[in-house]
Amino acid sequence: MKKITFVFFSMLFVSTVANAQLKIGYVDSEAIMKQLPDAQDAQKKIDAFIQEWQEEIGKMESEWKKQYKEYENRKLIMSNQKRAEVEKELVALEDKIQEFKQKKFGVNGELFQKQEELMKPIQNRIFSAIKEVAEENDLDFVFDRSGDLIFLYAKEEYDITPLVLEKLQ
Repeated sequence: MKKITFVFFSMLFVSTVANAQLKIGYVDSEAIMKQLPDAQDAQKKIDAFIQEWQEEIGKMESEWKKQYKEYENRKLIMSNQKRAEVEKELVALEDKIQEFKQKKFGVNGELFQKQEELMKPIQNRIFSAIKEVAEENDLDFVFDRSGDLIFLYAKEEYDITPLVLEKLQ
């Protein structure tokens, strides 16, 4: 990533020297999200879902531990058949816990869906505002400095995608 960033900025530098001065801006999206009331409200709703789900997981895990402890205390006096049944129940409960975690926190789980549902409109508003500010200030590029180097806006005239596709064909 650092090599790509270095190469990109080197190309910008060469381009700037050779041509007109490029105008570049940046935003701190984390700061924007922290100061935007809508984003704070959405994050509170998401945090409430997370807390509710974690409490549910805690209850399920406590039940599993209780049943396991009971099994451990009684397994020596259980018949082989009863021991196998209880072990099967423990495994099923453990699977249920893992399934619940995956359903709520997995890649396409409810947390992801809630974040999309609640944050997407806010992010769209932010991106629209960034685009408006960039156009009003005649900026060529806008970056986000919060994490990895991310383009948030670029003038269409700098898009070389068609040229690259042409070269590849």
